Amino acid sequence: MNFEYTEEQIMAQQSARDLAQKEFIKDVIERDAKAIFPKNHVQTLAELGFMGMQVAPEWDGTGMDTISYVLAIEEISKIDSSLGVIMSVNNSLVCWPIENYGTDEQKEKYLKPLARGDKLGAFLLSEPEAGSDATKQRTTAVEDGDHYIINGTKNWITNGGTADTYVVIAHTHPEQGHRGINAFVMDSKLEGISVGPHEDKMGMRSSDTHSVMFTDVKVPKENRLGDDGMGFKIAMKTLEGGRLGIAAQALGLASGAYEFALKYAQERKAFGTEIINHQDVAFKLADMATEIEQMRLLALHAAWLKDQGKSYGTASAMAKLACAEKAMKITTDAVQIHGGYGYVKEYHVERLMRDAKLTQIYEGTSEIQKIVISRAIRG
Repeated sequence: MNFEYTEEQIMAQQSARDLAQKEFIKDVIERDAKAIFPKNHVQTLAELGFMGMQVAPEWDGTGMDTISYVLAIEEISKIDSSLGVIMSVNNSLVCWPIENYGTDEQKEKYLKPLARGDKLGAFLLSEPEAGSDATKQRTTAVEDGDHYIINGTKNWITNGGTADTYVVIAHTHPEQGHRGINAFVMDSKLEGISVGPHEDKMGMRSSDTHSVMFTDVKVPKENRLGDDGMGFKIAMKTLEGGRLGIAAQALGLASGAYEFALKYAQERKAFGTEIINHQDVAFKLADMATEIEQMRLLALHAAWLKDQGKSYGTASAMAKLACAEKAMKITTDAVQIHGGYGYVKEYHVERLMRDAKLTQIYEGTSEIQKIVISRAIRG
């Protein structure tokens, strides 16, 4: 592995950093408090090519590598992880399966506008009784001539209320277990689709999360991704890349909290000197800096494997597990270093701590990552 970034990777990193530090920070506290979806900022990301970073230029994407993607999400998530997850979902969970499993017609109709950022996507897998265990899908897609009729409910859907395009996982042949699951790409405004209330979340508050209900939704067979019964495989392969996006997001939360804490420790005085000169604070910062480098190496290694066309599922699970767990610890330590100021919104770190908790839960909990990793260890 070459530890030097290419010019393209540095450009992606710097561009994302400038956006986050100069623009996104201006209203991030208000958007978090009021749960305001960052529509204008998403449009800015689209205009700069961030919403289809890894999609081939043939399909109107930017065509960048996975390392550039990780670096960009880290920089954005240092300031606003809600924007980080909006970008991650569109790239990893929606564009990727359409580009890799879709027909040319599907790519022309759905992928191009998603990659340009003209439209926004959502990935519909989790259900009220099928969160971690994706094989227990209750949503059905019953064959009816040239169509499928979809019924069911999906939960905890990021971009659920704002997305134009859905990638939906549903059971066509329940008796076949996971081999009877299919994946579909569709317009979110089809007749029979309804969206539940906005979830009032602890963190990631300016990212909209909803339940989505399907009542006799008629979807043409040409909207199925891949061959009949490939849906579970598509979902699991999609989540491998999604976990890498969440690892990058957790890395950004941790490194953002560290940067805020370092700056505060260099300015705040107690007992006649800046608090960074007190060993307990200095050692906390030393631990934070070391753990962030560990996180970064895990995330970049998984990204490198993906870019090399090598198997990266276990590496992305390791990165997601370690980055999420360390992000929770580091953001909590950042609040502690700030003392009472860390407990108020003005200093950002309390928000980063709340946001970090979700990285341990969505796109596979930390416990699920341990299952994935332990299965790989057992062979």
